[in-house]
Amino acid sequence: MSLASSWSLPLLRTFFKARGANLSVAKRNTQHINKNNSTASRFLSQFSTPSQRNAEKRGQVFIVGAGPGDAELLTLKALRLLQQADIVLFDALVSEDILALIPQAVAKEYVGKRCKKHSFTQDAICKRVVELAGMGRTVVRLKGGDPALFARTCEETDALTKAEIPFAIVPGITAASGVSAYTGIPLTDRRCAQSVSFMTAHFKNADQWPEMASMAQSVLKHTMVVYMGLSRLEGLCRGLVNHNVPRAWPVAAIENATTPGQRMITGTLADIHSKVNAANLTGPTLLIFGKVVESRQQVNTLLLHSSEHAATI
Repeated sequence: MSLASSWSLPLLRTFFKARGANLSVAKRNTQHINKNNSTASRFLSQFSTPSQRNAEKRGQVFIVGAGPGDAELLTLKALRLLQQADIVLFDALVSEDILALIPQAVAKEYVGKRCKKHSFTQDAICKRVVELAGMGRTVVRLKGGDPALFARTCEETDALTKAEIPFAIVPGITAASGVSAYTGIPLTDRRCAQSVSFMTAHFKNADQWPEMASMAQSVLKHTMVVYMGLSRLEGLCRGLVNHNVPRAWPVAAIENATTPGQRMITGTLADIHSKVNAANLTGPTLLIFGKVVESRQQVNTLLLHSSEHAATI
């Protein structure tokens, strides 16, 4: 070993040992700074505004069925989402009892549409849902009945898809099922109706009417439930009679189904319109055409509205 190497090697070892110690100190200092920064960030976040915090998270939308009216017919999933939402956009068919289940801390916005009383266009509703989710909020779009039936759900989900906002759909009990249970009118009966169809009396074109010839053929064979048909009841009955459906064919009109204010009027194609006029039905009304109206079961609705045997969730 040369003289140079005999003294340089220990010197190099000492140098790198000291350098390593300095690096360790620097590493610990960096970790300490990062820890302090993280603590500071958490501390400062307590003073940030809700809009600032919402902007940091990704928005999401839940399209939820509110059912036909009775708050106890909500699904457990729907109830949980209402409690966890940042904001709930609800329509005209959502009952006050259901709205009362939404916590006060959750914001609520009415975006309802009613016949001849449209307070919001569908385009405006779509834009509002996208806007709120774009702000990072968890949005519940609460629709009466079930989102899959006559709820214009596809128009809203198309807007969300274009905006790349994640969404999910939560089913609800549709009005026809609620009406059947709370009136005792079965939707099918093997003695007279082996199938049931759901239809709407209103289309995107407000002047368009259902095809009465095919409707008449259907109503003679099975049950037909018409949503949003109250304002067109007289025309529907006249059209069916004109297409050879007997004037004595049974019809039922049910207003405010599943709620304590439920009212049911039964009659025939010949007289149901005058009976409904005399009763002055004005609330959401479902129409049932078919022999099943004569198969009505004598259910006791007092049992359905009694809380005596209700379990606490």
